[in-house]
Amino acid sequence: MRGILVSTTVTACAAALTLPFLAAPSSASQSTHDPGLPPRSVPGSTQSLPLVPLHAKNRTAGPGPTSEQGLPQLEVKPFSLVGIVWDDAGAELRGHAQVRTRPVGSQDWAGWQEISTHDDDRPDSDSAEGRAGRLRGSTAPLWVGASDAIQVRVRPEAATPATGRTPAGALPSGLRLELVDPGADRTRSAAPPVPSENELAASAANVPLAPLGATEIPALGKPESEGDIEYTGTGELQVDDEESGGDQGGGDGYDPDDYGRPGNSVDDGGVDGRYVGPRPRIITRAGWAADESLRESGFAYTSAVRAAFVHHTASGNRYSCSQSASVIRGIYRYHVVSSGWRDLGYNFLIDKCGTIYEGRAGGVARPVKGAHTLGFNSSSMGIAVLGTYGTTSPSTAAVDAVADLTAWKLGLFGANPAGTASLVSGGGNLFKKGTKVKLKAISGHRDGFATACPGDRLYGKLGTARSAAARLQGR
Repeated sequence: MRGILVSTTVTACAAALTLPFLAAPSSASQSTHDPGLPPRSVPGSTQSLPLVPLHAKNRTAGPGPTSEQGLPQLEVKPFSLVGIVWDDAGAELRGHAQVRTRPVGSQDWAGWQEISTHDDDRPDSDSAEGRAGRLRGSTAPLWVGASDAIQVRVRPEAATPATGRTPAGALPSGLRLELVDPGADRTRSAAPPVPSENELAASAANVPLAPLGATEIPALGKPESEGDIEYTGTGELQVDDEESGGDQGGGDGYDPDDYGRPGNSVDDGGVDGRYVGPRPRIITRAGWAADESLRESGFAYTSAVRAAFVHHTASGNRYSCSQSASVIRGIYRYHVVSSGWRDLGYNFLIDKCGTIYEGRAGGVARPVKGAHTLGFNSSSMGIAVLGTYGTTSPSTAAVDAVADLTAWKLGLFGANPAGTASLVSGGGNLFKKGTKVKLKAISGHRDGFATACPGDRLYGKLGTARSAAARLQGR
């Protein structure tokens, strides 16, 4: 099955016309919905600076340009998140990237911090998103907090007999430093602006679960959550295969005519409500104040959600839970503006306090196609835990939230969190394109792609999440 694009124009206009007459579930009325807090863009900005060759100093090799690139200490406009991008999305940055920053209002510089150079959280190259010609190679983003000065160095991997590579020319071309200001948190507005088309569409995608403009979708008990099956948006439209490793399992697709309408359930997935976990509370895109003008119009869908890939954002652990929305806005802007993606790559994000956030737009109950696991973005969802968990253990609250979310979302599509899922690879460094792979229904990113993500400590907790999610489903 191909990924299906649904027009924002159609959905937003339809929502605007029908919503006044649409009765949302009674529990949805409890969600946070304040006319003084409308879905609105929160200004942010991105500074993009080309890296330059750094010259050898005090080295026995003598002076002269080296293959190392970076920037000397430089004062800039305030930013809070940093990353590095390059021209060719298919090229790898084989080396080490480090930054040091100076906090706003301080004269003291922080120590050097490593930026993860992996670029495997991204769209599949032959997907509609990958073929659009806007993708850039990119490191993981790093959250550094409010800063106004930076220094950067990127060193290529040393040549070894095994690789035959040489330091000279080892770095990809077009390296640029991206400095992201996520913008201020939401402020109450006495005169709310008229929502844009994209804002209406993003919010309308969740209308069966919460009112238009809601900043959160409320938690529900298990019996009530079984009704969410009606809002998966999976109709019976047959579509041709367009993307390699496409959506597997049945001829179910997303019918634009069924948008926002109840009564569309998975046709043969075995979902009858018995194994749907309680719906957890989810902060919507309006809740974390996504600037909907950044992303592409319309939504991309896959046929179903049969597996969940768990990630860490590798953005560092130096954030407070009160900053989570800012971190997410920063990652969103970095994915779209700096990396050239159509929207935020992850379907959901979870902070260290266990709060769950809506990621890529299109509806939290629907099979939104993300850009999170190269080769396996179809028939799956990506869940990112904010932080870096190679040597730091994730909080119990975050692991519990992974279980809560997967018990509900996988249950909507008939998947057992403690079971397995059969997927077809779209091509990656572990499985060749077209390879049929059986993976755990809750997998780590590293199960589908050779990477350290989601970090050893978080990966080690996935068994706990699987067992807990299965119990929540009543298995």
